[in-house]
Amino acid sequence: MTGGSIPATTAPQRPQGRLRRFARQFFGAPSTVLCTVLLTLVVGTAILAPWIAPQNPYDLTAIDFLDGRLPPGTQSATGMTYQFGTDNQGRDMLSAILYGLRISLSVGVVSALLAAAIGGSIGLYVAYRGGKTEGFVMRLVDLQLSFPTVLVALMILAFLGKGIVNVVLAIIIVEWATYARMSRGATLVERSKEYVEAAQCLALPTWRIIFRHLLPNVIPSLIVIATLQVARAITLEATLSFLGLGVPVTEPSLGLLIANGYQYMLSGQYWISFYPGIALVLVVVIINVIGDRMREILNPRRIK
Repeated sequence: MTGGSIPATTAPQRPQGRLRRFARQFFGAPSTVLCTVLLTLVVGTAILAPWIAPQNPYDLTAIDFLDGRLPPGTQSATGMTYQFGTDNQGRDMLSAILYGLRISLSVGVVSALLAAAIGGSIGLYVAYRGGKTEGFVMRLVDLQLSFPTVLVALMILAFLGKGIVNVVLAIIIVEWATYARMSRGATLVERSKEYVEAAQCLALPTWRIIFRHLLPNVIPSLIVIATLQVARAITLEATLSFLGLGVPVTEPSLGLLIANGYQYMLSGQYWISFYPGIALVLVVVIINVIGDRMREILNPRRIK
């Protein structure tokens, strides 16, 4: 009875202790605290864009084409001040950036999570089962990773066409292999440990061994890769939109906003591309800093 009571009292406290230790290490670096605050502000402003944006940039009744390409700080005839100027269609750039953040962040987060779920599950399964299935899947992964990501995504979108759903699908197709390779490597390390052998001796179902025993030990690596891949997905979506094969003009992202002003750069109307570009770089840098910190903390060699 005494031996059975110890796990009952210590098991609930163990995840909480790990969480507190992670929070203490994560927020121990000033740069991480700053980036976390900035990311919270960016996500918050993107979510609240319909309420805090000075203008709905995609409402034709709120746009005056005569206000096209006005420099930053210009006041319109209606009394509205364009802090970041306007684009070629007369849309307020500040409002367009806030709305564009919604699209870019949504595409990045959704595609990264789905790719992690699909690729991580495949990597877990083939690493545990082994044999010809593992060999075939890993050769497929090696083949896909040998091609440039942007080129594969362009080919997919050339076939599927524009649209947010198609962009997310294209990013998932080109990114799942990264998660599968990482998940397989982490699973191979865990597969030979005693707790897995004990579960096999108990004749537990394969799905239970994978998702109840192996997955919790692979998740830290998946979280780190997914965090970094969010920034990569945002950049990839911006590249595709800049090339004209991403999101449609009715739902523009930061990449499409940059593309809209590219032709006006040489004429001195830099703000149309400059401010969306700054927003894109800021978001990517913030996410990468947070991802690097998580990778340092969740390094399997440091987890005890």
